Formats: sequence, C-alpha cells, structure tokens
Amino acid sequence: MAEECKIVYQGGEGEIVEKKSRFIATVVPVGTEEEALSFIEATRKKYWDARHNCFAYVIGERNELARCSDDGEPQGTAGKPMLDVLLGNGIHNAAVVVTRYFGGVLLGTGGLVRAYSGAVKAGIASSVIITRIQGVKLEIRTDYTGLGKIQYILGQRGIRMLNSEYTDIVRLEVLLAEEIKEQVKAEITEGTNGQAELCEAEKLWFAEVDGVPTVLQIEGTKD
Repeated sequence: MAEECKIVYQGGEGEIVEKKSRFIATVVPVGTEEEALSFIEATRKKYWDARHNCFAYVIGERNELARCSDDGEPQGTAGKPMLDVLLGNGIHNAAVVVTRYFGGVLLGTGGLVRAYSGAVKAGIASSVIITRIQGVKLEIRTDYTGLGKIQYILGQRGIRMLNSEYTDIVRLEVLLAEEIKEQVKAEITEGTNGQAELCEAEKLWFAEVDGVPTVLQIEGTKD
C-alpha cells in the first residue's frame, strides 16, 4: 500500500476560452467507479446544451482503474490528454469532466489537445489538492522539564501539534508519517532520557490542509 498519494480534498471548476469555444473543467474527488459515473452523468445533465462533455477519472492508490472518453471529439484529442494531466500530476481518486461549448471555429487536433489539457489544469488549479499520508497518532506525556526538548525535536522536523493539554503534566498529540515514526520516537526518548511516555493511538491517513494537520480517515473505517 502506498504510504503517500495526492488526492483532491476539495473539487473546483476552471474555464478557458480557445477561439470562441468555452472549455469548462469540473474536478471532484471520487472513491469508486460508481461515484465517478454518477458525477459524469450529473454534469452532462447540468450542461445538457453543450456540444461535448468529455471525461477522465483515476481510482486507486496505484491508478488501478483509469478511464476516459472523447465524447464525440476526434479520437485521442480530449479524454486521453485529460487523463494524462491527472496522471502527470500524480493525482489519485479523482474525476474531471470538460464541457465544451463550440464557438464556431475548428481548433484542429493539436488545438483540441491543448485546450482540453489546459482546461483540466485550470480545474486542478481551482481545486484543493493535498498529499494524503499514512501514519499514526502519537500521544506524548512529559513533565515540563522535557517539554522544551520535545518541542525542539518536533520543530526541527516541521511536525505541527494536533492537540495539547497543560496540567500537572503536559500531554501532546501529533500525527507522524509511518516512515519517520520510529525515528521521532527514538529522538524523543533519547532527548528526554526516557522520561517521556509515548503511546501510539490509531493508525490513520492524514494531511496538512492550509497548514493544519488534519485526520482524513482512521484505518479500518470508511471515509
């Protein structure tokens, strides 16, 4: 299982105009093919009067499922370039529909590829893309003597606090990526001469959203 992957946290919509044709890209997160197909159908209904509603979607941590459609455009000029943008950006579990309102001017093969690719890039730019990280919630209990050293260790690694509680002792909660978990625990143990208590809570997926550590999903539960 991949320990990190980029996903759409919040979908968005972008639009470009190419020789009077409007290209509207709508990007959303999806977890299953059924969700992707439902989104595509809903978008087609929303833009029922458009000339084309081309789509692409990727599902799975290793893009096990990837589909696209030119929806009447010349073969290979819409769906495949759209899919290539998703894959090229390393985005997983996402779907995009690019709606075209024809402006009366033919764009040619190269022009279509550039327009559909550009529309998807605009849609991604208007979305919130995050890196989903596999890790654990770690609870740290310490006296005030060890607090400064722990804060230094966490600060050096750019690890932000999830929660903190200051009573007769200090209780801190942080989210750690699986790949650095043991290193951080060892550093805290050494830095506090073994006085800090470390307790791993649930395994989970998390990300930094606008600089704030955010739990996305606890392993063994559904989104």
